[in-house]
Amino acid sequence: MVSPGGKGGTAPESAGAGRLRRLGEWCARHCVLVLVLWLVALGGLQALKATVGGTYSDDFTVSSAQSQQGLQVLGRADPGAAGVSADVVLHSTERALTSSADAIDSAAGSLRKLPHVLSVQSPLPATPESKPTGALSSNGRTGYLTVRFDTNPTTLDSSYLDGVDSAVEPLRKAGVEVQYGGPLGELARPQADDVRSEGIGFAVAVVVLLVGFGSVLAAGVPLAVALVGVLVGLGCLGLVARAAAFADVAPTLATMIGIGVGIDYALFLLTRHRQTLLDGTDPVRAAGRAVATSGHAVVVSGCTVVVALAGLYASRVSFIGKLGLAAGITVVTAVAGALTLLPALLGLVGGRIDRYRVRTPVAEGGSAPEGADGARAAGGWHRYAQRVERRPWWFLLGGILVVAVLAIPVFSMRLSHIDDGADPPGFTDKKAYDLLSSGFGPGENGPLTVVVDQSAVPGGDRAALSDSVRKALDGTSGTARVTSPEPAGNGDALTATVVPRGGPQDASTTRLFDDLKDEVLPRAVRGYPAHTYVTGTTAAQLDFVQLVSGRLPLIIGVVVALALVIILIVFRGVLVAVKAAVLNLLSIGASYGVLVAVFQWGWGGPALGVSGAVPIESYVPMMMFAIVFGLSMDYEVFLLSRVRAAWERTGDSRGSVAHGLERTARVITCAALIMASVFAAFILTDNIVVKMMGLGLAVSVLIDATIVRLLLVPAVMTLLGQRAWWLPAWLDRLLPRLEPEGEPEAAPGPSPRGSAGH
Repeated sequence: MVSPGGKGGTAPESAGAGRLRRLGEWCARHCVLVLVLWLVALGGLQALKATVGGTYSDDFTVSSAQSQQGLQVLGRADPGAAGVSADVVLHSTERALTSSADAIDSAAGSLRKLPHVLSVQSPLPATPESKPTGALSSNGRTGYLTVRFDTNPTTLDSSYLDGVDSAVEPLRKAGVEVQYGGPLGELARPQADDVRSEGIGFAVAVVVLLVGFGSVLAAGVPLAVALVGVLVGLGCLGLVARAAAFADVAPTLATMIGIGVGIDYALFLLTRHRQTLLDGTDPVRAAGRAVATSGHAVVVSGCTVVVALAGLYASRVSFIGKLGLAAGITVVTAVAGALTLLPALLGLVGGRIDRYRVRTPVAEGGSAPEGADGARAAGGWHRYAQRVERRPWWFLLGGILVVAVLAIPVFSMRLSHIDDGADPPGFTDKKAYDLLSSGFGPGENGPLTVVVDQSAVPGGDRAALSDSVRKALDGTSGTARVTSPEPAGNGDALTATVVPRGGPQDASTTRLFDDLKDEVLPRAVRGYPAHTYVTGTTAAQLDFVQLVSGRLPLIIGVVVALALVIILIVFRGVLVAVKAAVLNLLSIGASYGVLVAVFQWGWGGPALGVSGAVPIESYVPMMMFAIVFGLSMDYEVFLLSRVRAAWERTGDSRGSVAHGLERTARVITCAALIMASVFAAFILTDNIVVKMMGLGLAVSVLIDATIVRLLLVPAVMTLLGQRAWWLPAWLDRLLPRLEPEGEPEAAPGPSPRGSAGH
């Protein structure tokens, strides 16, 4: 069913648009009250967050993972051997650590007295006749204390380190270098400071807005709205974190998304408002019109982003789902700020929006004002769209070629967990990692703990079972060191340590983990009523990687399906919805390829502060997909809403594409530059996952706003013609109606029915 509707006229205002128009006008008229309410909310939420807000940590487990089950088996057999372990790494440059035995014993004793400590194992043998612990290097100058905690140290307050520092002070006084590895080292990392990244992002946004629109106030208003919106959102997130655990990266991710969409949404409404002012409407009515039209598109776009982020819960991993929830909170506050705070500021500014200017202000598309006959001179974007119309296949193939080249590295993507060796050189966990690597080999940073549950094995068979496990482990390739299986605690569990040859993030360690878990250990206990597990920090991370990797296709399917349904409901065209999904998949594939080339292939990692080539953090592609798919729908909604409005008014499929591109290209380009700059500024952080997210999101936004939105979309829409809006009659009746812009555009000329339009 293809129906362009009435040509030249203006459809009546929908109920939703009427409510939005009245909301915008009310906020513009009562601007002082609205501003006060927002400031009160901002101050109150920040105060509550500071006093009763929750904290963030990376303490998460997957109860169904075999590594977690193995830890539970070990804990039942020997509570002191369970928990979370961390290394206190010791190094002496001049003499063996045995010369500092008294200081080591003193430090171990003091560490045992700290809260949450279950046990401490010294690198030195208890007596000269005792077996070596394996925690002392061959030259005796490097060793480590293994400290087991009853909780993940990353969940503790940073003040806990004061007690650890006091405990190891005798070692430092004895001239021994002390560094903290593992979770204890993560607790000691400097607190992330995003102010620099946020400041750079805002500075670039100011420049882009000034160059793009020429007005100082027009540049400042979107930034103010975005800043207030994200601060309110972070206040809400802090209160939610009181009741639910969020990852350390959650507030940074929420800030990135909140600032980006906040500026975008405010910019879309402000652009429509300024155009309406230029057309002769008073400021209050212009604000209402902007909220009724572009504000309606903001609501649709915001809902699409939130739905895409909510799709992360399909992973059935709370850690992933809550990251989506954190970002979704700031998206909601960004929408609220655009619909209420922005019209209040516009009402306060009134007609002075372009008083302070650095160049001649331009409105939508940079087009010329209307002439006496109501016609608008064709702008540069309109002429560009006409060139696309003349050679759509050339533009389509050119865009696909660029995206395909960028996506080539994605076929070699390897998901894993980034280990401490990639951290900045000044971090204590990086120093600990390097000391262990030089003293023992890189595998000492990621030992695997083998656990055999022999509770159902008769006592007479346990010695034979232990011997079978020992032989199997000794014959396993890819190992640097293997300890003999020993009974733990009450004897219901056997435990052994396997040290890989490679570091925790190396592919060889993943292969060793899979071999032990799936082949070596099950074969060793065959014929016995025993169960085997591979546990420890590295094993838990690899279990998580495999879980997330296995569910990535599900997330992609869910997010694409949800977004496709929303686009279908809004734009009433089957091919339009399919086109949006396919083109977004292409842009995401290209951004994945850039990530692999920069970080995994190491083409740009060192320049970004990453020590060497690293794999792609397991959950980054999943998070990126949901975020990018949602954000790309922003531009899709704003472009297609103008195209559809022109199509319904004129019935000219090609001309409607040119009209939509002319009206939205300038604002979409500026919005994309701003959002990409905000994301790219977070590359400066020390957190490698945030670097990946920042680069990946920046690249994907640029690809989406340039190659996809300026090459592929107009080319595809031109080739599809009227077929783009085809919708079967039965599906049209079945789908609910949701207008992309609640108040239709006025016709460029007088209505045949004599309607003056809006």
